Amino acid sequence: MNTEELKTFIFLSKVKNFTLAAEQLFITQSTVTNRISELEKEVGKKLFLRGSKTVTLTEEGEIFLRYAERILELQESSIVEMNATSAHRRKFAIGAINATYEVYVKPLVDACMKDNEETSVKVLLGHSMDLIQNLQDNVLDMVFSAIPLKRSGYRCDVYDVDRVALVCKKGLNTFPDGVTKSDLSTLPYMMCDLTLSEAGVFIRSLFPKTHIFRLEVDNSSKLIPYLEQGIGYSFLPYKLIKDKLEKGTLEEVKLKDFSAPQISTYLIYKNGYDVSQFLENKI
Repeated sequence: MNTEELKTFIFLSKVKNFTLAAEQLFITQSTVTNRISELEKEVGKKLFLRGSKTVTLTEEGEIFLRYAERILELQESSIVEMNATSAHRRKFAIGAINATYEVYVKPLVDACMKDNEETSVKVLLGHSMDLIQNLQDNVLDMVFSAIPLKRSGYRCDVYDVDRVALVCKKGLNTFPDGVTKSDLSTLPYMMCDLTLSEAGVFIRSLFPKTHIFRLEVDNSSKLIPYLEQGIGYSFLPYKLIKDKLEKGTLEEVKLKDFSAPQISTYLIYKNGYDVSQFLENKI
């Protein structure tokens, strides 16, 4: 298989139409067909189910899509790294979940980049499992994750421990004496649990299974502007909103009959990799 076949396969999986794929790739439809046919011959599986006007990925195609995307990403990363060797003495590729970037990673990147033209830094934001996979594929050097990795050949250190706090706009707390579990379902609650791991599962368990949230996102920092506008309540990592609490734009709501869970941030990297060069300016 070659790069063009993989790119065509990925593009067709998105547009789901041979004619449209050909038009947007500026090639003939027969070229698209031939590339997909050659790819299917090489992998020995049907990758698409053909309909009258559209195509959809087979089960095998869904599996292969993940690998095709990773193959192209690895190829791109290798080219970038080779081109960067002459320009930069030190290179770091860091993965971080959104909840940890502002609190932990950005200060380190800022310190690393300050007055240092010999250092190149690549930051990839995403979900823990995707970032860990990129680490295993050698796309990343280290990952700040919400979940640990227990695998031979890798170090997984607890980088920091935080807690989650229930917050709302300052002055709009309708439960000044504290909120109970039963009160939660009456709040205009905005949910973000994908980046909080076990804590997110716990928070979701506080609501009925059929509960409809006012807003639901997978990036906790995106909730802050809505909270500051007074739209609702949310559990967020305390250190993420600490400055907002100190400035008085947000306030923390007391919990009466339950406790907020803690959340750990894990730093994961391969055995033998020296993370001290990047962490030497850690505050």
